[in-house]
Amino acid sequence: MLINEPSADEINKMEKRLRYISGVIKQNGRRILNNYPITPPQFVALQWLLEEGDLTIGELSNKISLAFSTTTDLVDRMEKTELVKRVRDEKDRRVVRIHLLEKGKVIIHEVIAKRQVYLGEVLAAFSDSDVTKLNQLLDLLHEQMKRVNEK
Repeated sequence: MLINEPSADEINKMEKRLRYISGVIKQNGRRILNNYPITPPQFVALQWLLEEGDLTIGELSNKISLAFSTTTDLVDRMEKTELVKRVRDEKDRRVVRIHLLEKGKVIIHEVIAKRQVYLGEVLAAFSDSDVTKLNQLLDLLHEQMKRVNEK
C-alpha cells in the first residue's frame, strides 16, 4: 500500500539527482583510487570481503555483480599483489574462500577514510538536523529499495 504516490515530475527529478550524486561519488572515488595499486572493481570486491568476511568466488561474484570468470580473474590479480589469498574452508576442504590480507585491509581503510573526509567537507554546509534527516531518509530509501527488490 502506497502512503502517497509522487508525481512523475518529482520521480524524474529525483532519479536525475541520484544518478548525478552517484556519478560524483564514483568520480571522487576513482580520483582517490589513483593513489593506490587497485582498480575500482578490486575496491568493491575488497570492501565486500572487509564487510562480510571470507567469501567464495561465487558469493563474491554475486555481491559485485560480475561474471564468475571475471571475478576469478579479479581475485587472481589481487592475489598476485598480496591483497587477498585463497584458503580452503575448514569444514569442507572442497570449498575455497577468498581471505582479505592485511595489505588489502589497510588500503580499504585508507580509501574509505578519504571518502569520508570528502563527504564531511560536503556536509559541512548542512545543519546537524539536516544531516540527521538526510541519514534517516537515505536509510528509509535503502530499506524500501531492498523490499521492492525482494518481490
